[in-house]
Amino acid sequence: MVDRKDIGSWLTGPDTSGISRYPGARLGLPESGPGSIARAGRRIAAIAVDWGVAMLIAGFAFEGDRWATLAIFAVEQALLVGTLGYSIGHRVMGISVRRLAGGMPGPLAGLVRALLLCLVVPAVIFDADHRGLHDKAMNTVLVRN
Repeated sequence: MVDRKDIGSWLTGPDTSGISRYPGARLGLPESGPGSIARAGRRIAAIAVDWGVAMLIAGFAFEGDRWATLAIFAVEQALLVGTLGYSIGHRVMGISVRRLAGGMPGPLAGLVRALLLCLVVPAVIFDADHRGLHDKAMNTVLVRN
């Protein structure tokens, strides 16, 4: 019989004493500070800023049309995240999008992330590392600057 202490028993569950439990540990990111996973508060504030900017532009240019607001939001996300690695809201909140392998997300990642973000559901389904389906799809992560 093999002795597998990491499996544990049905009463105690697996032995997780040697496993780091903070978001980003499995990805090799620090627990806090620059390069650590951006937490929910910063993410929500950033998206609120971005949505507010889109509403402001749509209000002036398109009489507040809801679809225009969504389109402006999507274009902002795709262009700014794809080229700079951050949107206006990300910049205000001190976070940015990076590839897991390092570097900028790129135009394709910016576009796909923006489209999935507009669907909402992929952004609210996330893993233990706080990566939404839109980040997992493009192999990106939202980190603190």
